[in-house]
Amino acid sequence: VQLQASGGGLVQPGGSLRLSCALSGRDFSHYAMAWFRQAAGKEREFVGAISGSGGRTYYADSVKGRFTISGDNAKNTVYLQMNSLKPEDTAVYYCAVRSYISWNPEAYPYWGQGTLVTVSS
Repeated sequence: VQLQASGGGLVQPGGSLRLSCALSGRDFSHYAMAWFRQAAGKEREFVGAISGSGGRTYYADSVKGRFTISGDNAKNTVYLQMNSLKPEDTAVYYCAVRSYISWNPEAYPYWGQGTLVTVSS
């Protein structure tokens, strides 16, 4: 199983970015994929998740209304659209996959390499 995350970069406050996470070795429609983030000196925290079958989504309160997770089963890829970005969104963002959604990062056996998002003027 491999996860390839991409799309990070530097953006000004209020701006947008879209992260992608491509899954290989598993059929996304049978799994759930989550996004986590880890800021410098802080623990990894849940951002949101999507179920491959049905597309239900869940979000942390801190990003609800600003971030949107979507999936493309044909491409086996999940996207994290981030709008109205704030400096406190600065972190390394990771995607992870498991059989069903969990808020606990320790429950996920497979992880992408992480992509850095920096929100700064």
